Amino acid sequence: MSTVQGVEGAGVVVTGAGGGIGAALARRFAAEGARVVVNDLDPGRTKAVADEIGALAVPGDASEVVDEARAALGGTVDVWCANAGLASPGDAFADEEVWAAAWDVNVMAHVRAARALLPDWLERGTGRFVSTVSAAGLLTMIGAAPYSVSKHGAYAFAEWLSLTYRHRGLTVHAICPQGVRTDMLTASGTAGELVLAPTAIEPEDVADALFDAMEADRFLVLPHPEVARFYGARAAEPERWLRGMNRVQRTWEGAGA
Repeated sequence: MSTVQGVEGAGVVVTGAGGGIGAALARRFAAEGARVVVNDLDPGRTKAVADEIGALAVPGDASEVVDEARAALGGTVDVWCANAGLASPGDAFADEEVWAAAWDVNVMAHVRAARALLPDWLERGTGRFVSTVSAAGLLTMIGAAPYSVSKHGAYAFAEWLSLTYRHRGLTVHAICPQGVRTDMLTASGTAGELVLAPTAIEPEDVADALFDAMEADRFLVLPHPEVARFYGARAAEPERWLRGMNRVQRTWEGAGA
């Protein structure tokens, strides 16, 4: 288990931390000695995780809690884990509201957090932004157009932050797992059962992968290492990759999607 220098005593905020990956990240940072703020829309889940790990609970919309979380930590946020996400199924015909919600939670919440945090980080010359993206942000997810498209946006924003501000002290990590045994995987239905469940890992494995990447100062966090191969194939042979994914799509449709 990796231990990252500088985490002890750091002020860390984890959004969407009422369960799943977020709760695992909060537990790991707390175990490493960080001062952790647990955020989730559900006040009860927020308090339960915070009480469990001796952290601070700041429930609410992840887009709107930066100031409150910063105040809870005494004025300084060192690490922001933009983990809150919305798993939106649907195709091109999904309602406008579904598309808007996916974009707002999966992308704009990250943008709003960065807007609020960057001035202090750039002035201090240090800060760490952790974006929980998904392998869907590098590849795609059948049956979930709003989710796939917005996760591509989340990855693009994390990448942009890294290339723009790394020389000014900002460290960015993009976590891109495939299936993780969480409520989100359960809610993904037959698509998740077909594509994600066979290789699903535990949320704690994602936290371990992040800490390994932090120790190595590595942007891309791949809890499923095979995603690197899939991502490379997508870039090198897009037609072959698309044909392969279309076969998965047809299998999913045949399974009663």
